[in-house]
Amino acid sequence: MTKKDAIKQFFHKWAQHGELIAAGISGILILIGWFLKDESMLSIPLFIFAFIIGGFTKAKEGIEETISSKTLNVELLMIFAAIGSAIIGYWAEGAILIFIFSLSGALETYTLNKSKKDLTALMSIAPDEATLIEEDGTTIQIAASTLTPGDRMMIKAGERIAADGVILSGKTSVDESALTGESVPQEKGQGEEVFAGTVNLNGSLTVEVTKYNEETLFHKVIKLVESAQESVSPSQAFIEKFEGVYVKGVFITVVILMFLPHFVLGWSMSETFYRAMVFMVVASPCALVASIMPAALSLISNGAKNGMLVKGSVFLEKLGTSTMIAFDKTGTITSGKPAVEKVAIAKGQDENTFYHALYQLESQSNHPLAKAICEVAKEHKAEAERSTRVMIEETSGFGVKAQLNGETWRIGKKDFAGNASIEQDLAKTGEELSSQGYTVVYVQKNQQVVGCLGLKDQIRPEAKKMIQELNDLGIQTVMLTGDQQKTAEVIAKEAGIQKVVAECLPDEKVNEVNRLKKQGCSIIMVGDGINDAPALATADVGVAMGEGTDVALETADLILMKNNLNNLTKMIRLSRKMNRIIKQNIIFSFTVICLLICANFLQVLDLPFGVIGHEGSTILVILNGLRLLRAS
Repeated sequence: MTKKDAIKQFFHKWAQHGELIAAGISGILILIGWFLKDESMLSIPLFIFAFIIGGFTKAKEGIEETISSKTLNVELLMIFAAIGSAIIGYWAEGAILIFIFSLSGALETYTLNKSKKDLTALMSIAPDEATLIEEDGTTIQIAASTLTPGDRMMIKAGERIAADGVILSGKTSVDESALTGESVPQEKGQGEEVFAGTVNLNGSLTVEVTKYNEETLFHKVIKLVESAQESVSPSQAFIEKFEGVYVKGVFITVVILMFLPHFVLGWSMSETFYRAMVFMVVASPCALVASIMPAALSLISNGAKNGMLVKGSVFLEKLGTSTMIAFDKTGTITSGKPAVEKVAIAKGQDENTFYHALYQLESQSNHPLAKAICEVAKEHKAEAERSTRVMIEETSGFGVKAQLNGETWRIGKKDFAGNASIEQDLAKTGEELSSQGYTVVYVQKNQQVVGCLGLKDQIRPEAKKMIQELNDLGIQTVMLTGDQQKTAEVIAKEAGIQKVVAECLPDEKVNEVNRLKKQGCSIIMVGDGINDAPALATADVGVAMGEGTDVALETADLILMKNNLNNLTKMIRLSRKMNRIIKQNIIFSFTVICLLICANFLQVLDLPFGVIGHEGSTILVILNGLRLLRAS
């Protein structure tokens, strides 16, 4: 590393952690100054440096905010309270006020930095170039952003689609998981819509562009996330408003107290000034600030131990007040990997031959359903009997066909492999599986259907228990999924989810979340895919699965690092406990402040006792918050 790079790295680290480092240095200087307190000539300079180092950032923020918003703030109040302590000779007390406030502010800044949502991962998915088909049939590479409605583009197998459009020719399977979150590719043919950012898995397509680049569904996802990130929650707005009123009230009161008691109550000017400074110290909101941060940080630490990464303390508070949880289906309630749950074989058919044929044909495909079928074939030892590799014919969107030991085998949809001669019982089984939300695959040998398989995405083992616990907590549950209505209803019923909204594209999930919020619901959204990102950002609290896409992880407010849904219910319980502790701390802090103010007006409170009461209440609320470190 060169000297220049080292300097850059230093300033980068300082920009990230400088406030926390400054608070730490301030604390060390206060500690040294405290031990040298009897040596006033040595301790006072240390306290002055503690003032400057610890209070510089907050003073700068306070002044800049005051200039920009033309209103006073807590930062300035704390700085003036500390200066007031120093003016009347209590340097250590003033420095401690600065240290506590700067430390809490530094920890808050450090925590909130983790909640910055970076859209880089999402933006990188959209292709930069497209293959444009000109009027004479030749093709050229152009920037995807220059495509306009009416243009024709060629999409080769394995390529990402560069713009929203309609298929003019070709048939293929399209991986739309980037938008819908569904693991099973969608079969697309002439006249059907395709979307930017999705992947053409097989077969060449000619697509007519229907939307400008900035109007595509993919770019709508980006805009929705950005819009939700810039919005300010009502509770945050209330806190900011209350803060301004509180600070103005204290400053006005201090100015009044510096003169009024002298003329009205006959106090001396020195006594009047002294009481005004005591008031500013005891009225400073150290304990109020400490009412929230230690409790929140304790729960953040507790959550980290249990695989829950929290990007900001504000989301913990909202977690405990939420009344509804909306879940994505695939990758959240389910594992995202289909598996064969039902197998029906026609009477008189040899099972070994049946499973051997399944393995021989499906082992050559990368389709998620083919992989699931191979797994069930392996369970019946079909892999061990594998013979010479067979040549398969794949009909995109329908199934595969091959000659095996002189017999013609077909595996796929009903129209492809299930319309041949079929036993009545087998046909009935297939229909029942389809009505129950299974994906049904038929197996045909020569002109006879010899079996069918029912495949379904698997519910996570802990999902049912988690949903039951949520119901016990009085929290409503809803599933928002891009999957079909029938499949979604079956999964929701099995998991115990109360309501289902199916066939949702990303913008529709956002609309549903907003609709529920307008009904007065405080919503947690749990998802794992890019398609969930706008809803995660729109909800009061967004929770992402740890194995989810990068953009979901970046957008979410909380992340289940171990993908264990039971940790979510645990955090909700702890969040409710944290909210109770915060309320206790705030009530206690206000009570102490009121008592200290009253004692000051009665002239029975000296500054050292005011600082003891003030700092003592701060320590008590911090210790009360730290109880969450061991809570379970």
